Amino acid sequence: MKLLITGAWQYSEEQLNHIKSLGHSVVFMQNESDALPCGSDEVEGVICNGLFLHHPIEKFVNLRYIQLTSAGFDRVDMRYVEERCITIHNARGVYSIPMAEFAISGVLALYKQSAFFARNCIDKVWQKHRGVLELYAKTVCIVGAGNVGTECAKRFGAFGTRVIGVDLYPRVDSNYERIYHLDDIDEALSIADIVVLTLPLTQETRHLINSDRLSKMKVGSTLVNIARGAVVDESALLEALESKLLGAVLDVFETEPLPSTSPLWDCPNVIITPHNSFVGDGNADRLYSVIIDNLGEQK
Repeated sequence: MKLLITGAWQYSEEQLNHIKSLGHSVVFMQNESDALPCGSDEVEGVICNGLFLHHPIEKFVNLRYIQLTSAGFDRVDMRYVEERCITIHNARGVYSIPMAEFAISGVLALYKQSAFFARNCIDKVWQKHRGVLELYAKTVCIVGAGNVGTECAKRFGAFGTRVIGVDLYPRVDSNYERIYHLDDIDEALSIADIVVLTLPLTQETRHLINSDRLSKMKVGSTLVNIARGAVVDESALLEALESKLLGAVLDVFETEPLPSTSPLWDCPNVIITPHNSFVGDGNADRLYSVIIDNLGEQK
């Protein structure tokens, strides 16, 4: 198979040689927005992230294999992929661990008043804070009980929390006390102290967390979004942050980079990071394993 690999995957020479030893020929392009290094009709497989945002997938007339370096499929025309029977894989499980650790660290930063103590450290102020909270015995709702969500569930559970889930396909899973169907999300939100969003962005989940859903959440609860920005209606979230929520941990946004004019920057109870939750020093090895395993299934 002729493989086009983009700079979305930083491989080593040894890894590239391994792929070639499996019988694949390789062409490389660093930036996915650049001109293709070969004819689009020559490409049979791709390892990429947002390649089809810049080069219409329809031009790759002989394409039969896609390996994404991202967990989400929202940058690919999945209807076209299914119609053409193109094999597609995401980076399943690659980023789950750092994302789960990020969710824990964000909630702890809010609960333990990290910003307050950081400011006092800079100002050399010795001052106690009596509003520090515990994770223990809190109810955590994971919306999206897939790989990322379940890694979150494991870690929150280790703190002695009660963990429930919400998913389109409920199941029995020892990491959750119960997994609610997505249709019953309001019930789950109403009992949660912490809501962690890890579900994919689809037409059905766009603005899933809107003013109505936020009104169902408990006073003093916390929202964590490590899914996609458009899962949350940011204008509704801003209102809830002023009147109801303890705070929010936001790694993704409807518009990225987050504009400097966004009121979210000025919210004292919001932790903002630049779509960085997936970063971890174990990602490279996990991604390589996923790529090799999936390529090994190709005839």
